[in-house]
Amino acid sequence: MRRINGTALIIAALVATLGALAYPVWSYADRSGTGQANLDASTTATQWGPLSATDREFLVKVRLAGLWELPAGQQAIERAPTEAIKAAGDHLVVGHTDLDRRSREVAAKLGVELPNQPTEQQQGWLREMTAASGQEYERKFANLLRNAHGKVFALIAQVRHTTRNSLIRQLASDANVTVLDHITMLEATGFVDFDALAREAAGTATASPSGPPVAPRGSVLPQPVPAAPTGDQSFTSRPSTMPMPMPMP
Repeated sequence: MRRINGTALIIAALVATLGALAYPVWSYADRSGTGQANLDASTTATQWGPLSATDREFLVKVRLAGLWELPAGQQAIERAPTEAIKAAGDHLVVGHTDLDRRSREVAAKLGVELPNQPTEQQQGWLREMTAASGQEYERKFANLLRNAHGKVFALIAQVRHTTRNSLIRQLASDANVTVLDHITMLEATGFVDFDALAREAAGTATASPSGPPVAPRGSVLPQPVPAAPTGDQSFTSRPSTMPMPMPMP
């Protein structure tokens, strides 16, 4: 009886050990398919290609941007004390009028319901600007809108990179051009606080930055080899943008 009990204990221990070893492998295999499973579960088939949850979020974000940034631009045209702020407001109104029309057309085709008013946070930003005046108004206008455009810019890049829906892909391309134009105009006001933008981004980062170290002051850096074509081929395309003048140190 003692021998039987001892054997049973040994067998039970072996089974438990094998189970403990097998569980991580099984668990890892299960997790490895979670991303694809989540993507499939949140995706709807359309005649223009699969429509993911991120695609739908993008549509809503484009609509929401227009619902508060267009009136913010209109307000700037009416009351801003400088021409640079008024010019930025003009670009906001024209750009978001066009993007809003495009987003509504795409949403109607894809069956995505869009909101009809800004979020509470966006309404709060509008109230902040309405209550301000003078340079305080200019700073709030430039920084609230520049920060919002920078965040949606990242979403546009993600959607343009990953979407499998042709309507969403085209809208992302259009939004990319418009949002970059607005970012450029807002920065041209001279009121954008780049330090504050960098600090906020650093506060939400989850990984340590990487990159080459800065060379000591006064050191001579080796000249990088230009990336240029070889041979005698001819090319028909042109650079997408003209080089901007380098700022003075």
